[in-house]
Amino acid sequence: MVERELPKLEVAGSTPVVRSNSGGCSPDAAASLPSVSRMKRLSPFAVAAIAGVVALLGLLAYGLVASDPDHGIDDALARGETVEAPGFDLPRLSGEGRESLADYRGKIVVLNAWASWCEPCREESPLLERWHKRISRDGRGTVLGIDALDIDGDARAFVREYDLTYPMLRDPEGESLIDYGVVGYPETFVIDERGKIVALRRGAVDEQWMRKEVAPLLDRS
Repeated sequence: MVERELPKLEVAGSTPVVRSNSGGCSPDAAASLPSVSRMKRLSPFAVAAIAGVVALLGLLAYGLVASDPDHGIDDALARGETVEAPGFDLPRLSGEGRESLADYRGKIVVLNAWASWCEPCREESPLLERWHKRISRDGRGTVLGIDALDIDGDARAFVREYDLTYPMLRDPEGESLIDYGVVGYPETFVIDERGKIVALRRGAVDEQWMRKEVAPLLDRS
């Protein structure tokens, strides 16, 4: 799976964690910050500079917390639970118009997050196409692709190269995938007829995984 590089600063709650030389969290590090009485003796320019640094650290901490991937779906599935699939409404990759997840309610959806620059995406695409033909034959389901963080022309060339026929949507900023906890590509989610996520794969899918996670849904539908 190709992952986006995340910042390395560690965060506890919304406060940056200061590491000591031993590698543990050091409460003594707070002593290195200037006290209120010491700040009173500093010039206004120095006080303003310190305030700016503190504000910057706060913004960094907030950004890191906000960008931390959501593992709620993974945790729920690990407990044997299903999760309501987050909704989205996106433009089609080719042609006009938009589609939403709600448009596929009542069908099995194999939701695939991908990008044309992702090598594992190339490896799994022929398999996804074969399974799309299988599950869409009688209208029971579909593979649905969301191309994210990509150039539209490159994505459309990718679709032509692999002769992909399943519906494709585009999300240039990847915002629709945040609630799915997507941090790398490809990632695939199996959504049942009720709109519940019943399985996910953080990485490329293979035939064995599709048979285990998708085939049983076809048998019961």
